[in-house]
Amino acid sequence: MNHIATARLHILLARDAPVGLVIRRGPSRQFATFLWHRKRDTFELGQWAKGRIYVERCDLSPDGKYFIYFVLNAKWHTETKGSWTAISLAPWLKALTLYPQGDTWGGGGLWTSNNTFWLSGSCYLPALKESPAFKIDDSLDECVGNPYYYRLKRDGWTCSTHTQAGRKHVYRICKPLEKGWSLEQNYPEWTYELLHDKNCLVIPCPDWQWADLDGDRLVYAERGKLYSARLDREGLTKVTELYDFNPFQFEPIIAPY
Repeated sequence: MNHIATARLHILLARDAPVGLVIRRGPSRQFATFLWHRKRDTFELGQWAKGRIYVERCDLSPDGKYFIYFVLNAKWHTETKGSWTAISLAPWLKALTLYPQGDTWGGGGLWTSNNTFWLSGSCYLPALKESPAFKIDDSLDECVGNPYYYRLKRDGWTCSTHTQAGRKHVYRICKPLEKGWSLEQNYPEWTYELLHDKNCLVIPCPDWQWADLDGDRLVYAERGKLYSARLDREGLTKVTELYDFNPFQFEPIIAPY
């Protein structure tokens, strides 16, 4: 039987607004962005791009209006130097601010307010484009390297264990859910489990690509589809497919700004 590749999904949830940004990856070196209106579970296609987006280095502003991201396209002799950090108007990708980089050491960032952001890495070329609407926040000096762990910590996850093998750091990160359950994530393996301490239940979720808490419901991505669910004593219940992102194919789209 032929293996059918599915899209890979990663999602950013705005902290102060009922929206999210879906990053759809696939096929290789292509990705698209979608705005998720979480109150009515509708989705709006933003733009496609060719290159590799580092989802662990991306963030959505608290009001859901702006997207900071890091991309590699390996076109080293262009003005973006083959990799860059940019800020765009969500869900589009057209840069309002752009920092060329030229490698993949660091890159990306975190929003510290609706118009201030921390920039990962310190060795940047001069900005190719810089919007006066945004300011760099240098108060997060301890936040070096990969922003992903710090984004999770900011958004209510806690680190239960941290191990190191050589230069590799492995984090086990958890978030409390309803009915005594917790969502456990192993990073950078990107694996998920549901745990219930009282009932001693462990539910592996090997096909989950992303998961988090949206209000009082669990939302998760699996095989290119987004789902919502609730939890009872036995595990997942009221599972609802919200959207299938698999059918989409690359198309050139011009941002409306």
